[in-house]
Amino acid sequence: MQGNRGRDTSAEIAVRRLVHAQGLRYRVNARPEADLQRTADLLFTPVRVAVFVDGCYWHGCPEHFTMPATNQDFWAAKIARNKERDLETTSKLEERGWLVLRFWEHEPPPSVADQICQAVRARQAAVSR
Repeated sequence: MQGNRGRDTSAEIAVRRLVHAQGLRYRVNARPEADLQRTADLLFTPVRVAVFVDGCYWHGCPEHFTMPATNQDFWAAKIARNKERDLETTSKLEERGWLVLRFWEHEPPPSVADQICQAVRARQAAVSR
C-alpha cells in the first residue's frame, strides 16, 4: 500500500500543469476550511473553488472499480465509507459557499482543466462586479 499516493498522482499533476499554463494559481492539497479535516487537490481560495480528482479505485468509480477478490467485506465497507465522506465533504463545502468540482482520474486532463478554468474565471468575474 506504500505505493498508493494520497497526493501528487499523475492525474492531479497533469491537470495542475494545464491549469497553471492557463495562468491560474492555486493551493495544492490544502484544507478549504480550517475546521474541516479534508483536503482539496486544487484550491482556489479567493473565489472559493475546491477541486477533487478522485481515484477510480479508492472512490469507487462506476466505470473502473472492481472489487478485490480477497477480503471483500473490508474493501466494500472501505469504499462505501470513502464515497460517503466524499458526499459529506461536498455538502459541507457547498453549504459554506464553495463551488466543489469533482473529477475522476480517468477523465482527460485537458477537458478537466478547461472545466476548472471556466468555473474559476466565472467566479472571478462575479466577484469583480
